[in-house]
Amino acid sequence: MVTSKIHLKPKEFIFFSMVYQKLMHQKPYQFILFLFSILVHPFTYFIYRKRNHSNTFDQAFALRSQHYLENGLVAHWQKDFEQQEIAKANFFKEAVAASQIQSTAKQLAQGKLQQQVEQDLLKEGIKQLTYDQFFIHLLTNKRFVALTFLPAVLFYVVLILFANPFLQFIIERILQSFIVIVGVATLVFTILYLSPFDPARNLLGVEATPEQIANFNRIHGLDQPYLSQLWNALSGLFTFDLGTSFAGKEDITHSIATKFPVTLEIAVLSLLMAIAIAIPVGIISAVRPNSYLDYTFMFIALIGLSIPSFWQGLIFILTFALKLQWFPATYNPHNWLSLIMPIIVLGTSITASIARMTRSSMLEVIHEDYIITAKAKGLNEFKVISKHAIRNAMIPIITVIGLLFGGMLGGASVTEKVFNISGIGSYIVDKQFIPDIPAILGGVVYIAITISIVNLVIDIMYAFFDPRIRSKMKKS
Repeated sequence: MVTSKIHLKPKEFIFFSMVYQKLMHQKPYQFILFLFSILVHPFTYFIYRKRNHSNTFDQAFALRSQHYLENGLVAHWQKDFEQQEIAKANFFKEAVAASQIQSTAKQLAQGKLQQQVEQDLLKEGIKQLTYDQFFIHLLTNKRFVALTFLPAVLFYVVLILFANPFLQFIIERILQSFIVIVGVATLVFTILYLSPFDPARNLLGVEATPEQIANFNRIHGLDQPYLSQLWNALSGLFTFDLGTSFAGKEDITHSIATKFPVTLEIAVLSLLMAIAIAIPVGIISAVRPNSYLDYTFMFIALIGLSIPSFWQGLIFILTFALKLQWFPATYNPHNWLSLIMPIIVLGTSITASIARMTRSSMLEVIHEDYIITAKAKGLNEFKVISKHAIRNAMIPIITVIGLLFGGMLGGASVTEKVFNISGIGSYIVDKQFIPDIPAILGGVVYIAITISIVNLVIDIMYAFFDPRIRSKMKKS
């Protein structure tokens, strides 16, 4: 009887083996890892079939099964099962042929034999090594890793990167952002494709002949099937080759490169202004609830939320530009003073939103038990608020900031129109009535890319402010 055992002692590169086992618990990674190591698996599977590791269990199983057969235990089990089948047939008054009873009893006896032998071998430490276990064992071998590194370089790169939970978190967010961007591009293109607006008719005019319209559609690929147009649009987005617009024959990539930074600059400066004002205001309102300051700040915040941006912009132009002549009425890229009014107008509503969210979040936190305990230990109020309350209240505030920033990028078109700013928002508005599909798609997608990057930064900030999130990352 074979009594040899399989000892899987890890060697030098147990690091790869551990990361591989962790990732294999998630189905998406199973496919990715197999795909990146597909050149290695035929070689490793051949070795698996030839090695004694795969034969030891089979040999032991065959010898132990032969042992039970020679001792007559299998025949004894078969007779017992025959009697049980006969008793069952008599109980239910069924006419069952003797050959069928013998066949059923033989199958049951073989099943019991297999189960009994597997239990015996497991007690002795002899178990069947699956291909996955064998491959995991090979990953602990320095020589195997060296030989297979070049054919499976992407496989090992993934293992190295995903060994760090923070890197894995960032890479997963980037992949999710890529999927979101593709989804946004597909949705926007589909809406424009189904739009009743006819670009050829809108650009050429109502007097255009059918031949002119057909020629326009042929030149711009609008006569192609939906999937062909979609593929051309998506491939152009990710190769930064957006082609030319329907109107004006302008290079879309160049137009976005010149217009998008203006919108981004105004949005970022508005956001910084909002954060600098709103967070201190929200903290003061929460620390002194129902006070004169609290009522004053929240009343002003309510007004800020209620004022339409276009009306506020016009009032600012009439007051500070035309009457007082403090600032230019329209945007001038060479005069930084022309940025002040657009920044204030765009940042007013988000300042109010962040202030109200800060107040609500701080009110929830300052009544928690750990804050009360910190005060009971003698910590002064400033330390309790700055070191304990603010960090724990920042998670919902950061979430709101990210959402509002995305809204600013997409909704800055009104402010841009009021102050005559040639930004990406007004660019998309001007192009949507044609509809200039390549121009609109390029603008929307690159806004989505920026928002995805901002959301990635926000997710990383979650881990920075909340140690519980960092702990979950490491455990996962």
